[in-house]
Amino acid sequence: MNKVMSNKWMITLYILPALLLLVVLIYIPLVLSGYYGLMEWDGVSDMKFIGLENYITGIQDKKFWSSAYHSFLLALFSALSLLGYMAISLILASNIKGSDILRKIYLIPMLLSSVAIAQLWIKVYNPTNGMLNSILMGMGIDDPPAWLAEPSVVLYAIFLPILWQYAGFYILIYYAALKNIPESLIEAARIDGASPWQIAHKIKLPLIKGVFKVTIVLAIVGSLKYFDLIYVMTGGGPNGASEVMASYMYKVAFQSYDFGYGSAIGFLLLIITLIVTFFVRKATVSDEVELQY
Repeated sequence: MNKVMSNKWMITLYILPALLLLVVLIYIPLVLSGYYGLMEWDGVSDMKFIGLENYITGIQDKKFWSSAYHSFLLALFSALSLLGYMAISLILASNIKGSDILRKIYLIPMLLSSVAIAQLWIKVYNPTNGMLNSILMGMGIDDPPAWLAEPSVVLYAIFLPILWQYAGFYILIYYAALKNIPESLIEAARIDGASPWQIAHKIKLPLIKGVFKVTIVLAIVGSLKYFDLIYVMTGGGPNGASEVMASYMYKVAFQSYDFGYGSAIGFLLLIITLIVTFFVRKATVSDEVELQY
């Protein structure tokens, strides 16, 4: 094995298939997206080079920045929700009764497609016979909101199923990280008289800080490019109240047949995501962990 791993040609041979897939499926489409953004093109007729006009239009487009605001709001909610997922993981990792079945329950949304989840929550939010409004009317609220039809609440109504969809994913990551902490450290802290809160706050959380920082990046980046569930539930409506950058790009390209401008929006989305990722990673630089209680 050492002989194989020291051979540069063998290493190249092993990584070449993955590298080719990466280039063909990711890097070439990214370059083409940036190139098409320089064109005026409806997807059928000949392309016309117009330079940076599409990108300038995107920077000046109020609808684009409105959708960007919604994407950033989703990213903020996703990042804050990680605290709740962490709390659940700490409880599950403490070997409470029924933790095994609870872990499986939290993972159920991950097994469902986004379309199935969207259809489920559309029925939950149904203003006339949906479960949520039925409960609210049973509590004496005579005029509950039409959740997916009111611009003031639709965005937050959509955030809930999105956060529910990915709860199991992050809980599983935190749970695995917590279970990898040596039990000897926990036992030593208990012998020294540390309380469960001190063990969680001073030992467990510092030791999985690196995992938490990675999940922050995953949550924020995933939120900025989120598309499917929002498009199925509302299509970005009503009147753009739930539009995000990815759904706006889709509408421009595939409904308005302006593939040049749609490609420019997609490339701007990439640039924004890269910038945000850079600053998030800078803000979450790992430091040394000092255990004390």
